[in-house]
Order: sequence, then C-alpha cells, then structure tokens
Amino acid sequence: MAITVHEDRPAGRHAAVPAGSLFRRIYAPRASDALAFSMATYAMPLLVLTITGSASLTGLAFALEWTPRIAAFVFAGKAVDRRGAAIVCFVASLARAVVVAVSTVALLMLPPSPAETAVTLVLAAVTGTLSQFSFVANEAVGAIVTRRDQAGPHGIQTVLVSIDQSATVAGPLLAGLLLLAGPDWMLGCLSAVSLIAAVLGLQTPPTPLRAARADGTAKGGALRLGLRTLLTLPALGWLVTGLACSNLALGLLQSASPVIVVETFGRSSADVGAMWSAAAVATLLAITCCRFVLSRVDLWGVGMVSATLASAACLALTQVPSFVSYTVLVAIFMAGDGGLTVVLRTVRSLIIPTTALGATLSLTMLLLLLPFPVAGVLVALTRPARLSDVMMVCALVQAVALATTFVRLRNEPTLRMVAGRR
Repeated sequence: MAITVHEDRPAGRHAAVPAGSLFRRIYAPRASDALAFSMATYAMPLLVLTITGSASLTGLAFALEWTPRIAAFVFAGKAVDRRGAAIVCFVASLARAVVVAVSTVALLMLPPSPAETAVTLVLAAVTGTLSQFSFVANEAVGAIVTRRDQAGPHGIQTVLVSIDQSATVAGPLLAGLLLLAGPDWMLGCLSAVSLIAAVLGLQTPPTPLRAARADGTAKGGALRLGLRTLLTLPALGWLVTGLACSNLALGLLQSASPVIVVETFGRSSADVGAMWSAAAVATLLAITCCRFVLSRVDLWGVGMVSATLASAACLALTQVPSFVSYTVLVAIFMAGDGGLTVVLRTVRSLIIPTTALGATLSLTMLLLLLPFPVAGVLVALTRPARLSDVMMVCALVQAVALATTFVRLRNEPTLRMVAGRR
C-alpha cells in the first residue's frame, strides 16, 4: 500500500534549515531537553537515596526509571511518525514539568512515610518514560535536519552529540549540588528546565508524518516497520550490531568500575566520579576532532580509527596496574566510543527513509540500549575477583564485532563519503 507523507514544507535535501536558525530551532531545544534528560536520569536515584536513605530502594528506583524507558522506545517512535516531533517533544516535556512540580508539592506536604517513598518511586518511573519520548523526538529532528544539510551532515551531528555529552557532564553535577540545598530545589530546577524544553520544542522544524493506516502498521506495529526497514539497510544493520557489542563492553565497564576502583585500587567513590568526568571530557574532545577530520576523511576511516581505539583500550583495561592508567584507558575507550557515535548517527540520519524515521530510530536505540541491563546482570552474577575475566571476554567480543563490521562496510558508499566534499 502506498505511503502518504504530510509536510508543511518540502522534504528534499534542498529544504535545509537556514544556518541562522540552527541555534534557535535545533540546538537550543536539544540542549534544554538533554539537560532535563540527564538530570532526570541521574538525579532520581540520588533523590530516593536522599529521602529514604535506602540503597535497596535506590536500586529499585533505577530499575523503575529504565524499564519503562526501554518499553517506551517503540511507542515514542510511532508517536513521532504519526504526530510529528515538535508536538511529541512539547507534550512530553510539558507533562514532565507538571509531574515534577506536582510531586514537589506532594513531597513538601508529606511527612516521612511510605507514601513519600511511593511518590519518589512513581516519579522516577514517569520521568524516565516521558524523557524517552522527548529524546526520540529530538533525535528525529536531528536526523531530518542532517539529511537536508548539503554542506556537511557530520557538522550537525557532532554538535548534537557534543550537546548530549555536555549535558551528561552538567546534569548530574547540577542535580547533586541542588540536592545539597534540598530535594525541592532540585525538582524545581528540573521542572523549570522541562518547561523551557517544552516551549523551545515547538520551534523545531517539522518532521514527515505517516498516515495512520497508509503503511500497514495497523497490522504489524511500529516495531515491525522499524525491523523491516532496518533489514533493508545492511549498512545500518552492521553498524548497530557492532555498536551493540561495543555497548555490552561499555555497560560492563560502567557497572564494574565502582567495584574495581574501590576494591582493587583502594580508591573512593569520589574518584569514580572524577574518572567518568575525565572520560566525558575526552569524549567531547574526540567529537570536536571528528567535526574537523570529517571534512577530509571519510566516515569509514573515522569509524575504523575509533573502533581500534575503543577495542584496544578495552582489551588493555584488564591488565592495568594502577588507577591512573585505568582512568587514562577509560578516557581513550570513551573517546573511541564518541567517534563511533558520530559515525552511527550520521549514517542513520542519511539512509533511514523519512516515512519510517521514528520507528527505525526507536528500534536502533532499543537494540543499542539492551546490552546495558545485560551487562548489569553479568556484574551482579560475577564475583569481584572474576570481573577482569568477564571484561576480557566482552572486550574480545567487542573487538571481533567492530572489526567485522568495518571490514564488511569498507566499500559501503555512505561510509566512504567525505562529509565535507559531497
């Protein structure tokens, strides 16, 4: 059956967003939503710990926050395809602002009790779900604008990844400082940032809409549409497979590092945070370098170098003798991962059909996210003394998967494109 596309302006490559409006219509909405996303992700477990003082409830809050996020991917993509990214971002961000504001009032009025705990746990689940809807909407906007930019699609994607990484650094820090003043201060700031994201979200460029029954999704659903589209795009399929294996190693590293740093190297939890801050800075530097290198080197070359850095660092992490060398290798690993992210997002933005954009974006995000809970289970089931062995196995899987991916894609036209000379 034919696919019907509804847009209020042309969807071709020549319908690029004017350069002067990139900040107002693309980067500012993305920055405000990314900050809210980061605060919601990292602050909710801290909020539960601050209010309840229970490590078990903190872990439960983390699970309640991420479980509906995984489930929300497909529904978010379907909503973006049917309603458009701007309205999805607006509704999700506004709902998050309202939910957080109402919960703040409830927590101020409630005495320490099981009801107060229940409010914080529900708040974690709801903000996690709403944040995923706004995230998918902003990803769809980034993909559409990247596709329409003839001068260099890598430029927009590197800025967007840099915004996300900066928010990942600033969000937890801001939330932690505000929690020192009180939970109501942190929640008030989250509500305000969410409200700003909602207002700015209405300014984003329109995304192509799919008619409700035009593409057969009534029978198969958005997940089937995304899978069907992904199977027709072998380049994207190989990239997602390789990066999913890399994310298993990354998830294991994130889960096991507190144990390794504290128990093996005898450092404090503050050192764990400092290590990841250094890694975030390295990622930002790598992304900035990608923006300039991609004007001279093709996507395949950047991806291959990034894959080599990430694989070599992960393999070496199991043999490090000191915390300093461990921190350096983690930073190198994350720098390589940042380069791979730029390659994936650029290719994904260029080759996914606009009429299946939301569904396919959601499916790729889902596939890339699933390794993280798997890594958490591996850490939970492994004795601390055997973590290095498990990490070595995951590092080998990562190295083989990334090498196979880029060998397979060495002649892929999209990856052989020099982004600055199209």
